Amino acid sequence: TDVTSLVEEIQKGEPLITASCMEHVIHLVRRLQQKLGEKENHKFSLFKVLRTHILPLTNVAFNKSGSRFITGSYDRTCKLWDTASGEELHTLEGHRNVVYAIAFNNPYGDKIATGSFDKTCKVWNAETGKCYHTFRGHSAEIVCLSFNLQSTLVATGSMDSTAKLWDIEKGEEIATLSGHSAEIIAVSFNTIGDKIITGSFDHTVAVWDVGTGRRLHTLIGHRGEISSAQFNWDCSLIVTGSLDKTCMLWNAVTGTHVATLTGHRDEILDVCFDYTGQRVATASADGSARVYNAETKKCIAKLEGHEDEISKVCFNPKGNFILTASSDKTARLWDAATGHCLQILEGHIDEIFSCAFNYKGDTIITGN
Repeated sequence: TDVTSLVEEIQKGEPLITASCMEHVIHLVRRLQQKLGEKENHKFSLFKVLRTHILPLTNVAFNKSGSRFITGSYDRTCKLWDTASGEELHTLEGHRNVVYAIAFNNPYGDKIATGSFDKTCKVWNAETGKCYHTFRGHSAEIVCLSFNLQSTLVATGSMDSTAKLWDIEKGEEIATLSGHSAEIIAVSFNTIGDKIITGSFDHTVAVWDVGTGRRLHTLIGHRGEISSAQFNWDCSLIVTGSLDKTCMLWNAVTGTHVATLTGHRDEILDVCFDYTGQRVATASADGSARVYNAETKKCIAKLEGHEDEISKVCFNPKGNFILTASSDKTARLWDAATGHCLQILEGHIDEIFSCAFNYKGDTIITGN
């Protein structure tokens, strides 16, 4: 594509791109072009084994650049690590039960949220390890949480069938999202931060208005518990995965059902969009993962080779690779277009249930 004419075309519909910043936008698009054109034959090799906790891990997460990562554990702590050195920077202590859900406030990465079976959520300073706030109000275990991209709110989902929104600056609850009849196991903000979805064991996903805490839509159609739910990047679609062996696509604006993606022989345990929202990846208890085209709704690749269930699936930021984590004690790297297995990541002696790429796509963490 001719970059100058592309940016001129974009400028017509985007008042923020003024004459003074045209050169900068052209430069950014050229860099993006180069990045997309780079040939990747990156092989991952085992870099470090971190004996992180005295009890099993629950989750792992990178900050946006990948320079730091966090691990949550049954030992009631969350630990912060330097990726390059493998050095432990802080142990975030204070929870009185399992630290189950963890997140950085990406893209900033200066705060960490931890959700615990002790029914509280804590927000921490990622530099000092100091606790800013302890959010109390749930009457059962917190099992999922998420920051909005604007880093003003954190949402928590609980076994008490509610989700709550908390103001990070003020340290107080701003809304309780009530209406589900069973546990909430997934919460996800859209990019803009004006909507949030909650996925529940009651077989439904609810779409909420963040400003008012009002329920906008209930996505009804699954015949089993929801395992995961996510918006695509431009906030137009929602994908949901369920223990009913199907994955569904929904119109995020109207809440209407768009498509049911079938083919798995067992429960779907994880779903995700690539960064552009053009493709959907699913992970199943049948030991396979699949890639679907979000527009045509067709299955474009089957990722087969794991010997046990796959609990986690994610695209690399560029969208050309897929990472899967399995109970067979391995993670695998796949070509997203062909479904060809590029690499088997071995070394764990127990099932892997958490995995993540850094933003550059050249480092992977797997946790067991």
